[in-house]
Formats: sequence, C-alpha cells, structure tokens
Amino acid sequence: MEIEKLDDSNIKIKAQVSAEELEKRVDQIAKRNAKGMKIDGFRKGKVPASVVKRLYKKELEDEAEGEILREVLKNAKEEADIKETLGEPIFENYKRDENGLEVEIIISVKPEINIEGYKDLVPSFDVPEVSEKEIEDELENIAKSKATAKDIEKSRELQNGDIAVIDFIGFIDGEAFEGGSAEGYELEIGSKSFVGDFEEQLIGMKKGETKEITVKFPDDYQAENLKGKETKFEVTLKGIKEKVIPAVDDELAKAVIGKDDVTLDDLKEFVKKELLRKKLNELYEERLKNEMLETFVEKFDFAVPKNILEQEIDNLANQKAQSLSKEELEEVQGNKEKIDELRESVREDAINSVKATFIVDAIAKAENVNVDDNELYQVIYYESLMSGQDPQQVISYYEKNNLMPALKMGMIEDKLFSTLLGFEKILEPKKEEETKQESK
Repeated sequence: MEIEKLDDSNIKIKAQVSAEELEKRVDQIAKRNAKGMKIDGFRKGKVPASVVKRLYKKELEDEAEGEILREVLKNAKEEADIKETLGEPIFENYKRDENGLEVEIIISVKPEINIEGYKDLVPSFDVPEVSEKEIEDELENIAKSKATAKDIEKSRELQNGDIAVIDFIGFIDGEAFEGGSAEGYELEIGSKSFVGDFEEQLIGMKKGETKEITVKFPDDYQAENLKGKETKFEVTLKGIKEKVIPAVDDELAKAVIGKDDVTLDDLKEFVKKELLRKKLNELYEERLKNEMLETFVEKFDFAVPKNILEQEIDNLANQKAQSLSKEELEEVQGNKEKIDELRESVREDAINSVKATFIVDAIAKAENVNVDDNELYQVIYYESLMSGQDPQQVISYYEKNNLMPALKMGMIEDKLFSTLLGFEKILEPKKEEETKQESK
C-alpha cells in the first residue's frame, strides 16, 4: 500500500491485492458463512466451504473485496494519523482481473483554515437613514390595515373606496358558468381584485339596484373556459359599507404592539426599527453578503476536499443544465466530452462555494455562532405559514431531499454576518449600551 498526501485536505491511497490473497479471503468467508447455512442434503453447520463457494461465488467475491477495501482504508487512516475523514472516498481506479485487485482511492479530511484577521475584512457601510416621512407613511399603512367596515347610514351612490355588498351571477353566451356567482360578497371598489373594469362599472349604483355589466377576461386568464371570453354579469347591490381607518394614536400603538402600557411614541420607535431592519436586510442581500464572501474566499486560501468539490460541481452542473434549451440538453446528454465541458465551466464557482462554506464554518465557531434544531424548525414553520404551505410537508420535503444541512448552514451564515456587521448594535443601541454598563 502506498499513501500520497496530495495536499492538506486530500490523500491518495494505492493498493494492490493479489489473486491469491483474494481467493484466500473468499475461502475464509465461505468457511465462516458455512457454519450458519442450511442447504438441502447437508445438516446445518456441516455444509462444506467448497459447496458454498460453488453456489455463491459472486457474492463471496464481492464480500471479500469489500472487507479488503475497508481494511485498506482503515490501515491508511492509521498510518496517516487521520482521526476522521470527510464524506465518501473517491475511487479513481478500480481494476479487477486475473492478477487480483488494483485500486486508487482518494480520501478527504476537513481543511484547517487560518482565519486570522477576519474581522478586519468586514466591509464598512453607511447605516441607512429612516426619515420622518417614511415613519408617517408606514403608520398610515398600519392604520389602513386595521381598518374596519361599517354600513353607511345615509342613502347615496356607490363611490370609489367603498365596500360594495353584492350578489352576482356571470353568464357566457346566456348560460351561467360555474364559479361565476356569489351572494353577499364584499368587494372593495378600486382594489382591482375583480377582472377588468368590473369594479368601475358598479360606481354610481344605489342600494337595491340591479345592473348588467360586461367584462372581457384576459387572453392569459388562468381558467381555460374564461380565457378571452366576453362575459355578462347581473349584479345587485345589497348594501354599501365604508372603511373606517383608526386614528394614529396611543390606541393604535396598543393594538399593534399588543401591550397596554405603550404610547404612539413607542409605536414610532417600533416602526423606525422595523424600517431600519428592512433597509439593512436589503443592503445585506444586495451588496454586503456577496462582498464578504468574495473577500473571505480571496483572502483565505486552502486546499478543498476533492469529494465535496466533486459533489458541488455535480450540483452546479445540474443547475446549469436545467437552464439549457431542449436542443442544447440533447447535445450534452450521453456526450462525455460535452458533459466534461459543462462540469469544467462551473468548477471555479464550485471551488469558491466549497471554500466559502468551510470559511463560514470556521469563523462561526470562532464567534460562537450556531443555529440549533429548534431554531431551524421554527424558521421553516414560520416561512411555511407565511407562504400558505403545510409546515410538516415542507419539513418532510427538506428531510427527504437532505436539504436540512444546507438550510442550516445558510442560517448560520446570515446570523454570523449579521453579528460581524453589527446589525443588532445598530438596531438595539440602548440594549448594547446597557450591556456595556453592566460589564463594567
């Protein structure tokens, strides 16, 4: 056996096993298995090894090869003083013939990265400002979101901004169509929630009035039976409601924050912080995140584990293949040269991606930043609900497709970078100052 250290992360093992050694191992396994075998014509435990070899020759040879390869790897790790390998070994050569077995295997270990000076690489940035107008606009939006609807007391025509309570039936070529009718439906006029100029045609109607309106559905409408169709609706206005927007005051603050001892000033501070958080997140996603990753990858150079790199190349190549046209994809499929070209085209990106993962992991450990499973599942649960999905189905999908580690690493990355950039200090300056005072 030969052991060659390719670099700090990869070791090549060359081993040759003679045909005699393989046959000897097959004999040993045959004898071992014969003790527990039951074959017609022989008592249990009395089956000759030669019979077992004749009946299960291929299976015994495979088992012998597996045992020998495990021993080769075990001995190589001991000789190279490797405590733990990373991922699965890569078989660069596997040759079995009448002379025996010849293999070349690459095993990888986690790289040691010198991250000294990483704090000096954190990019500087101007803290975004939140104007008084932005705060006032957001307070108005919050008030509108808390609006209620009440029946108007006086008799008047329907206006833009009112909530019309309507019964309606839709007809195509004189026939009512499925899903085109409702009773007591509340429609905000001007919300554009109904197709075409449906809402505009209701303006001016009075309570109790019935009107026929015509609407043409768009050519790209999702329902096949309605695409591009001219449709007549018989609409009866059952009532008119108007939106009542609450005042921007202490009561609104209590309703939004959920506490009885808060004031409008507290709500303003809350809104200001949330607007600032949003601007920081936008700045992070648009510039700071990529800038930090690129700087770290450029600064910290180390050998990447070959097996992890090959997996990432496969991943990026598959992603790129999905963007190819049908003709381009057909040209690549089954063409080794084209496949190699595709994989080579993403190699540099794959190297940077793998390097970034190990760098983030190393710096996160230095900063004691981690994401536990409870935090991971909470995020999945919340985001699932926000997107209208079943959290348990989303979790099952992530687990089934082994996406949890990547998701967790992404969360660690964002949490780490947020810490390095000092976002919490910006968002909670008072708390930061109190912490400093307590530590003195």
